[in-house]
Amino acid sequence: MSSTATIKYGDQTVELPVITGTENESAIDIAKLRDLTGLITLDSGFKNTGATKSAITFLDGEQGVLKYRGYAIEELAEKASFLEVAYLLIYGNLPTKAQLDDFQFQISRHTLVHEDMKKFFDGFPSKSHPMGQLSSLVCSLSSFYPESLDPHQTQEEQNLTIIKLLAKMATIVSWIYKKSLGHPLIYPQNKFDYVTNYLYMTFGQRTEEVSIDPVVAKAMNVLLILHADHEQNCSTSTVRIVGSADCNLYASISAGISALWGPLHGGANQAVIEMLEQIKNDGGDVDKWLNKAKDKNDPFRLMGFGHRVYKNFDPRAKIIKKACDDVLAKLGINDPVLDIAKKLEQAALSDPYFVERKLYPNVDFYSGIIYRALGFPTDMFTVLFALGRLPGWIAQWKEMRENKEPIGRPRQVYVGEVNRQFVPVEKR
Repeated sequence: MSSTATIKYGDQTVELPVITGTENESAIDIAKLRDLTGLITLDSGFKNTGATKSAITFLDGEQGVLKYRGYAIEELAEKASFLEVAYLLIYGNLPTKAQLDDFQFQISRHTLVHEDMKKFFDGFPSKSHPMGQLSSLVCSLSSFYPESLDPHQTQEEQNLTIIKLLAKMATIVSWIYKKSLGHPLIYPQNKFDYVTNYLYMTFGQRTEEVSIDPVVAKAMNVLLILHADHEQNCSTSTVRIVGSADCNLYASISAGISALWGPLHGGANQAVIEMLEQIKNDGGDVDKWLNKAKDKNDPFRLMGFGHRVYKNFDPRAKIIKKACDDVLAKLGINDPVLDIAKKLEQAALSDPYFVERKLYPNVDFYSGIIYRALGFPTDMFTVLFALGRLPGWIAQWKEMRENKEPIGRPRQVYVGEVNRQFVPVEKR
């Protein structure tokens, strides 16, 4: 296959290099296109534009493949802990026993947050969204750790910043939930692993010893792994482009959190539960709503089915379906909303209309059901997504810095007015 691509424009013929990645993805390198031809490319939404070369995550939507650093997501979800996957994403390899023990120990030393941060919660309105709180609180960490503002940190200093953010994120997320209930805050217990510690701070009480169900802990571990990275999506690209301006890690991750907040991105699992509640409030007739989804003239769409990237079955959905079934069976919850979810799932997996169009339940469908079963309010769902995505954001920020990538500066095609003459206000 040719290692160049030819572009003809007018009487010009330009040869541009073709780059092929390790998974045989090919891309035309247009870095010098404007210098050679005066042209730029127009790609609204960057759907066909590679903004970087990355060694972190590989995604093949046609084949339903997702890998972190070359490891299949199925194997990692089955065999790894969330912190193992975090280490893999950030540092490039699975940790040895000694490296993992040290990683866990370093994180355990920094799980407490500054007591002054508790005052921030008093300043938030009672109805403020958890994602707004999370974005603000993460960004505020740069005020408590001003050394992080130095864009030329040593590797040791950068690693400490990374450790602090990983450690404090779980505490902050749990405190957001506790404050929403008006409950006293629970401090971390470092005898627990990362995921169990988060669940303890979230569901624990000061007055009694709380036992975290291992089925629940396992499901949460799997959920966090499945959300840990997903290539160059909206929030990840935001983290990289903000970081390219030499912004500190906390500010860059805060920007990613804000991008994830959008209902077209991280809010999908919340939309699933809202749809199920809509069906329940209408009487719970699943067939009626399935027919509405099939009617091209009806604006209703099933949330949590299909995926804009995966043209086959979302590989994450296969994994989380089992965890979802395990959680529902173990907790024995009687919830009409979850009953509707199971009926929709069964219909979508067997109805020819959905099968032919590959509109299978995706990871957002099952994660929404699990979070609902655990008792989380819907506005906390995206916060939990952010907790899982944190290692991927950090890895992408770190890779961008190590590659010394230039500041992000997209071009545009101007379509506005030209050569207008200013008219004084009294003559307009």
